[in-house]
Amino acid sequence: MKRAVYLKLFVGLALVLANVSCDQLTKKEVRRSIDSHEYIEVISTNFILTKVENTGAALSFGQNFAPFVKLIIFQILPILVLIYMFYYAIHKTDTNLKFIAITFIVGGGIGNIIDRIRYDSVTDFMYMELGPLHTGVFNMADVSVTLGGLLLLSQWIFRPKHELAQS
Repeated sequence: MKRAVYLKLFVGLALVLANVSCDQLTKKEVRRSIDSHEYIEVISTNFILTKVENTGAALSFGQNFAPFVKLIIFQILPILVLIYMFYYAIHKTDTNLKFIAITFIVGGGIGNIIDRIRYDSVTDFMYMELGPLHTGVFNMADVSVTLGGLLLLSQWIFRPKHELAQS
């Protein structure tokens, strides 16, 4: 049994590190090569690169909070939640999909927390328009968290019928 936990720990750390690395490397390149609010059309107006430093959360929520409140809400609480989520992924997940989903969420969360600690903001740089869908400006950490969330949602939606009867 211990061997399985060590294997999950190794794979989990590798997945988290892969997500954090992808996020941090792309943000480093954006900080180096794109000016603030520069507008680069990659695919017409459907996919745009632009650099925005977000001192709040999604869609700039909490941007004007007092520094101590921002520290608690955007750094300390998320770190505690991510530690618990990683523990849960290693010790409690019952499917590989759920395990992968949670490690993606943890990796994305860590990527944005690194920014908050180092820069007091999160670097966002991608914007998409697909018909009526218009995203906010986001980054690869947000992609990791969203993908992890969608994987968890699909795990719940498509679970076997005998599990649905038990819940």
